[in-house]
Amino acid sequence: MKLTVNGIEQEIASPPLTPLLHVLRDELDITSPKAGCQAGGCGTCTVLVDGEPRRSCLTAVAAVDGAEITTLEGLGEPEGLSAVQAAFYNHYAAQCGFCTPGMIVAATHLIESTGRPLERDEVLAGLEGHYCRCTGYVKIVDAVLAASRGESATVEDVPLAVAGEPEVQPKGSPA
Repeated sequence: MKLTVNGIEQEIASPPLTPLLHVLRDELDITSPKAGCQAGGCGTCTVLVDGEPRRSCLTAVAAVDGAEITTLEGLGEPEGLSAVQAAFYNHYAAQCGFCTPGMIVAATHLIESTGRPLERDEVLAGLEGHYCRCTGYVKIVDAVLAASRGESATVEDVPLAVAGEPEVQPKGSPA
């Protein structure tokens, strides 16, 4: 089986019924999709499959053979965060960060699919089924609203690796 993950074609060795979540994390070392409830209810494992949000914990890899998969890592880089990533950063919308990748992926789809500034009730409806146990969602919703309005300032102070220092960022980390 083959997948294109974050723009890179990948040959998949996992059995066909392996959840996409496990292929991404265990075979491809992409750690942004998280294993939360593993029943599709929390949203932490959300990725884009051919541009549509999917719960990767419930998606057998055989069902997405040949598909384009986008995770948080495919949305931006430390040197150039996506609008939604920058808005989450600027609005302090991430607490522990466990739910953040799924929220950002879902919010990115919501903004791109509407193509216009969103209203608060649209954001709440668009993020239904994405659970954060650390916040009251106010900062998350504010970040998505700001990103939809083009009000997310670029982020200039994301720390970058310095030559000679040991690598402390795990491969595939969204940090």
